[in-house]
Amino acid sequence: MPQLNPSPWLAIMLFSWLVFLIFLPPKIMSHTFPNEPASQSAQALKTNSWTWPWH
Repeated sequence: MPQLNPSPWLAIMLFSWLVFLIFLPPKIMSHTFPNEPASQSAQALKTNSWTWPWH
């Protein structure tokens, strides 16, 4: 039963994790987003109370 032999599958698994952990994160993190988040002002917003028609 060849599927019980861990020799080739262990190497495939280690190589795939090597790719996932070393090569892919810099490529993914290098992407820039077109809309950078803007900082909000520290002013408090004025809110009006609601006028409920049934009261």
